Amino acid sequence: MLYPRAQVEYEFTNRGNTPFPDGFASRLKIQIEKMASLSLSKKQKTYLEDTCYFLTPVYLDFLETYTYNPGEVSISQDKGTFSLLVKGPWYRAILWEVPLMALISEIFFSMTAPGTLPLKNIKTINKGKAAILAENNVRFADFGTRRRFSSVTHNMLIADILSNENNTLIGTSNVHLAKKFNIKPIGTMAHEWVMFHAVLVGYKMANTLAKDAWIQVFKGDLGIILTDTYTTDIFLSSFDTYNAKLFDGVRHDSGDPISFIKKIIHHYKKHRVDPTTKTIVFSDGLDIDKAVAIHNECNGKIRDSYGIGTNLTNDVGEIPLNIVIKLSRCQLAPNKPWQHTVKLSDDKGKNTGNPSEVETCMRILNIPEQ
Repeated sequence: MLYPRAQVEYEFTNRGNTPFPDGFASRLKIQIEKMASLSLSKKQKTYLEDTCYFLTPVYLDFLETYTYNPGEVSISQDKGTFSLLVKGPWYRAILWEVPLMALISEIFFSMTAPGTLPLKNIKTINKGKAAILAENNVRFADFGTRRRFSSVTHNMLIADILSNENNTLIGTSNVHLAKKFNIKPIGTMAHEWVMFHAVLVGYKMANTLAKDAWIQVFKGDLGIILTDTYTTDIFLSSFDTYNAKLFDGVRHDSGDPISFIKKIIHHYKKHRVDPTTKTIVFSDGLDIDKAVAIHNECNGKIRDSYGIGTNLTNDVGEIPLNIVIKLSRCQLAPNKPWQHTVKLSDDKGKNTGNPSEVETCMRILNIPEQ
């Protein structure tokens, strides 16, 4: 691990301002305490050794001995307002985000959603989506663990998709379900990787050092790189010929996808790289119709695949939560000050983090006010 002494904070944000029911925090706290009893089994470790070839023996040994420490999570509730903060060493705290998000979503709907569609209706929806994606040859992965309705409906989703023998599912970001259904565990780089490096070396060098560190760790594996932590234009200014050839492709997570396709194709051609040998992974709030439309635009120009999340795992008749848990501060070493982290976006008005630090970031990168 490159940064063993780094300390971080992750903060929960309720983007949709959805009120949480009375008693929610107490129920979540019970489940967080139970997580302390979880551990990696021998069979699970063997699965990771055989499947996740990019994980080193040292890291797998760490996972085998890792246990969640509920003391790293602080939660509170004031009427309908729910707050959560994770604080600890980065190599430990990073493992909280996905299970916490899944727990928050599932507990919320268990308390508020008695009128959910019957399971047979959900099954029909799942199979209909799988059929449309298959008919249009849209290659996609399940990215929906964090905001799923429940673990039961998530399991059903994967089973329903796989029941279509012509399905175009390429994997899931849920490693448990990947193992259970014998499909590929799949994911991409997270914004926090670049956000941390901005604290380490500054906003102008963040993308460059984040790329270099990724290469150092994964040696050419996991070759899809995220573009929009500090806007795609800033990213592309340092995505030179070497990187364009080295990485398998890029991930789109904000902004207009059609404009993004044109911009990325132009960039590859400018660097004498054949776009049809590269891939764009789309992951920004996709539904089935959006994925098909984007695929039609990419067809014959550049390879494409899709990480579809909430629309797959929480389309049951309720309004899904619009929630995130994001890196908010970090400390590079015990004798270093805590510093705010921020994320810009290709969507106007969707910058996240401390407002003053967002302004500083935009000024340093010469990004006009949105």
